[in-house]
Amino acid sequence: MAGYFELVDAADGGYRIRMLDGAGSLMAVSVTFPTKRAAVAGVAQAREIAGTGLIRDRSADGQSALAGQLPRTVRRTVGGAGRGTALTGGSSATGKRARAHH
Repeated sequence: MAGYFELVDAADGGYRIRMLDGAGSLMAVSVTFPTKRAAVAGVAQAREIAGTGLIRDRSADGQSALAGQLPRTVRRTVGGAGRGTALTGGSSATGKRARAHH
């Protein structure tokens, strides 16, 4: 079974999106969105990123731990080159990917 998104109230007002896997385990929590409409747009952005986004490893052991283990398209982004992605619903997309989805 595929995972799903939940729209929930944020403690500080607004809404957050929770991404859960098919078993219901929490995978990610978004930033706070001011409206439900903005949160739904955040889901659309998360779907696109999940389907096309590359991995940017910013961990302490990053490059050495992943060298030779990732597909070529992912490996080339390790160490800071290439496009970055945000899984939090923020607006860190760059270039052509920074377009609105309604």
